[in-house]
Amino acid sequence: ANTADQIRKQLPDRDALIVTQSGIPEELAELGASKHVLTGFAHMPMLGRSAAEFTRYAAVFTVSEYCIGLLRQAGIAQTYPMPLYGTGEIEPTSLVAKDAVIRARSPYHWDKRKGRDRLLSLFEPLVRAFGSHAEFKKEPGLTLGIVSLISPIKQFPALFALLAPQIARFPDVRLEIFGDGGYAQVRDMRRALEPIAGRVRYWGYQKAVEAIYPRLDYLMTGLPEKEALGLNVLEAQTLGTPVLAPRAPPFTETVADGQSGFLYRDPREDAGREFGELLATLVEGRARPDPRSAIEHLSKFSYHALVERTKRLLAYAELQFPQIVQSGQVHE
Repeated sequence: ANTADQIRKQLPDRDALIVTQSGIPEELAELGASKHVLTGFAHMPMLGRSAAEFTRYAAVFTVSEYCIGLLRQAGIAQTYPMPLYGTGEIEPTSLVAKDAVIRARSPYHWDKRKGRDRLLSLFEPLVRAFGSHAEFKKEPGLTLGIVSLISPIKQFPALFALLAPQIARFPDVRLEIFGDGGYAQVRDMRRALEPIAGRVRYWGYQKAVEAIYPRLDYLMTGLPEKEALGLNVLEAQTLGTPVLAPRAPPFTETVADGQSGFLYRDPREDAGREFGELLATLVEGRARPDPRSAIEHLSKFSYHALVERTKRLLAYAELQFPQIVQSGQVHE
């Protein structure tokens, strides 16, 4: 169903359990709350966002302790008390050889609704056609990597405006960027990385992330507070690549400091000084942790753990809404 009317026609007269994955039209929310049991997922942290849409929900589910806390601070007391997290395990259907060839693609994700982006999307491939179709090879030295969309919630330009001067102190440290973003985000990223421009490469959006992580020494996250969880953090650790992240939620949940990576002080608090000190130890040969040895930590993000959390969620729903769940009237 793709319209409010079509969805309404699929619902029984009353007493269905509705589970939403995103915002729904006001008329459907009113109908769901008045005649049914309305529940749903909050996939983003309630920071600078209104939680008003969830006030009429009978239960709200989310992905981390961090997001649970923010929902409750926003007055959503009916938040399910356990994080759903996610799994870092790669889908079997997407597995490719770890030595698969990775070729450079456009770093831009063009928004064809904008005239500027439509025009630039025509010329950018022509410009790239005259350049070399680079194939990724790990360079000597320490390789830091980004494997993520270059999106506003990651705040990469703000992060690297503070970290790039620290990285510039170490000529053998490189940054490889696997992901694309809007024109303004890529532009701001390039500006922030000017101190190390000669040691940064853009590879664009890549599907075969399982071939990327093992070729990095460390995965870099963005800034923390707008991030709900970070599946790339879980994927990297599962494949043996440690993570460098600010010491703040949700990364304090998803990274075991010293075991599956290293946490450092938010660079907005110290202009990146602690990150620079950490980087110096890595360049000098500090032992690189293997996240796969952090068995207890990673077990929280296994497929088996996700299945068990789902079973507990279903048991919770049956306890809270027994007649509806037992009747099978569940609609997503």
